[in-house]
Amino acid sequence: MEKLYFIVGSQDLYGEECLKQVAADAAEMVSFLNEKLEGTIAVELLPTVETSAVCVQDMRKAQMDDECVGVITWMHTFSPAKMWIKGLQELRKPLLHLHTQANEKLPYATIDMDFMNLNQSAHGDREYGYILARMGVPHEVAAGFYQQNSVVEKICRFANVAKAIAQSHNTRIATFGNNMRDVAVTDGNRLECEIKYGWEVKYYGIGELADLVAAVTREELDQKMAEYAEKYTMATDNVEAVREQAKYEIGLEKFIRKYGITAFTDTFQDLHGLRQLPGIAAQNLMAKGIGFGPEGDYKISALSSVLMKMAEGRDGATGFIEDYTYDLTPGQELELASHMLEVPASFAATKPEIQVHPLGIGGKEDPARLVFDGVTGDGIQVTLIDMGDHFRIVCADIELVKQPEPMPNLPVARIMYRHKPNFEIGTAAWCYAGGAHHAVVSTALTRTDIAMFARLTGTELITIGEDTTEADLQKFFM
Repeated sequence: MEKLYFIVGSQDLYGEECLKQVAADAAEMVSFLNEKLEGTIAVELLPTVETSAVCVQDMRKAQMDDECVGVITWMHTFSPAKMWIKGLQELRKPLLHLHTQANEKLPYATIDMDFMNLNQSAHGDREYGYILARMGVPHEVAAGFYQQNSVVEKICRFANVAKAIAQSHNTRIATFGNNMRDVAVTDGNRLECEIKYGWEVKYYGIGELADLVAAVTREELDQKMAEYAEKYTMATDNVEAVREQAKYEIGLEKFIRKYGITAFTDTFQDLHGLRQLPGIAAQNLMAKGIGFGPEGDYKISALSSVLMKMAEGRDGATGFIEDYTYDLTPGQELELASHMLEVPASFAATKPEIQVHPLGIGGKEDPARLVFDGVTGDGIQVTLIDMGDHFRIVCADIELVKQPEPMPNLPVARIMYRHKPNFEIGTAAWCYAGGAHHAVVSTALTRTDIAMFARLTGTELITIGEDTTEADLQKFFM
């Protein structure tokens, strides 16, 4: 199980009795956090930082431990910050500065200088905060008594984001074919993605997948079709088209296992050797946590993988969606978000149907796909774009809603939502910010999660929501 290391700061100036109490209080705090975070992450205590050498030792252990996804630090006493410099230089994992105390209330009747020297987080944490700022170390701060729900919730959020960042640094994207010809926003600097986020973007010829598909056995195919029959409603007589998609999923699963892939892209401009564009295959794999981006969009493929990891254990759906078309009825404006085929089944409000229809683009056989209406509720829409000299995340608050009327002739997954604060400002802000037409939508995450991810990865963030005004368009996007 993933873990967070907990490192407490003090110094050898205070003597043995003080340091024993520091260690005891830290152990009690870690025990409490393990109880509260059970099922999310484990917290493990490291030796108290009394000297620069201990700090280096602790940080090196955290950095080299593959199970460790991040570090929590807290200054129980005053801990001179110069002795944290070399240790912090060793750490490249997410850092949470817990600004708290072992005691919630002051013992007014008995407080003396011994108590003051032992419990001076107000002193030590400010010293520590300075060195983090001076060194430009990306970090989060959780302030308040450590047993308060708001503090525990922030630590839990940090744990989820830290796990997602660990996933990011182990993300391998297979791009079958290249970026869709002439499309700008899905392209970008793949090398910089790997340097900044750890995303290994690797090109594979579609023929390698086609060979795996051709080698699928009858037994494997029957097992996959049984899975489809259990999970979905068969609403087509063209079973052969469905079996073709099942072959693609089996082939992709083998490919993913072979190369340790966590996300993939395809494009209907490069399907040589495949009879259909992968539909159910992509939708089903996304529902199992595999990232996806259409038309060679490796950035959204990786981002969907990372955000699905961040959302693990939470209620709600997370996955790829494309901006498609609008209902511009005044005062009731809605967006219909979908794609040709590939919206994950995790967004289905009811049991999805398997249908087969012409695609209308690409010149291939009619593909099988999952058709459903989407879930409802508050959510976010998130995209990552390459601005040339830096990356930018755009995150917008949205409300997913039921479709106002049936759409019997639209055989795709249908997700509808309202933009916040309203259509005019929300969509204008997205356009001013350069937001892509491919995004990750989530009803499990909030923009607070995305803001934490952006801070810890040093990524520019633009947010859009109820608090966005016309003046903000002038200030931030022009």
